[in-house]
Amino acid sequence: MTDTSVSLASRLRADETVVTAWSTLAFPMLAELLGRAGYRAVTLDMQHGAHDIASVRDGIAAARLGDAHAVVRPPVDDFATVSRLFDLGAEAVIMPMVNTPEDALALVAAAKYPPLGARSWGPHRAAMLQGVTPADYLERANRETIALAMIETPAALEALDEILAVDGLDGVFVGPGDMSLTLSDGAELNPSSERVQTIAADVAAKAKAAGKLAGIFTNSVEDAKRGKEMGFRFIALGIDMGLFADAASSMAGKLR
Repeated sequence: MTDTSVSLASRLRADETVVTAWSTLAFPMLAELLGRAGYRAVTLDMQHGAHDIASVRDGIAAARLGDAHAVVRPPVDDFATVSRLFDLGAEAVIMPMVNTPEDALALVAAAKYPPLGARSWGPHRAAMLQGVTPADYLERANRETIALAMIETPAALEALDEILAVDGLDGVFVGPGDMSLTLSDGAELNPSSERVQTIAADVAAKAKAAGKLAGIFTNSVEDAKRGKEMGFRFIALGIDMGLFADAASSMAGKLR
C-alpha cells in the first residue's frame, strides 16, 4: 500500500515510478477499492468519464482512504475547476488538450499560488485530508501540487519546447490515443503504433532535459513497461470499466 504522507510530487521527483488506475465510473468507493488493490494513485476522469464535482470530491477522499494518491483530469479548458480540485485535496491535475504555451500558462495560473500563479485561497478540505494546518499547506502547496499538461496533438508537439519552458508547469502527460487520431487526421486510432511510441519517447526525453515530470496513458502492460523504459514515471494503466468487465467475464466464464 502507498504511504500518502509522502507526496506524489516527492515520489516522482525522486524518480519513483507511480502507476495510476483510471477512474471513469462516478462511484467514489471504487477509488478506495483501487487503492486497496495496490494502485499507488487513482485518476478521476471528468473529461471522458462520468465524474462530476461531487463524485470527485468524494472520490479524492476515498482514494486517500485506500492509501492512493488522488489525481483528477478536468474537462478541456476548464481552468476554473482546477483550483477547486486542488482545494478538494487532489495532488495532481492533468489538463487535456494543452496546445500552446498560453494554455500552459492558464493552467499554472489556476494551479499555483502567487508568485507562480493566481490561485485564490480556500484549501480547507485539502489541508484536512492531509492532516496539516492551512499555513503548512500554503508553505508547500506550489511544490507539492502537480500541474500536468496533456500533449496529444500536432500543435502541442510543435509548441512542446515552449510549453516545457513555462515556469510553474510541473510536467507533461502524453495521450497516445488522441495523438494517433490527430496525427492521422482522424484516419487511425492506434496508440501503440511505432510512430506514436517514437514520438512519446521524444516527449519524455525533452521533459527530462527541461527538468519536468513526464507521464503517459498506456493500454497494455507491454506499453506500460515500454513507457517506463522511455523515462515516464507517472503511468496510467487500467480503466475501471475494463478492469471490472474483464473480471466479471472471467468469473462468468468459469461457470459455463
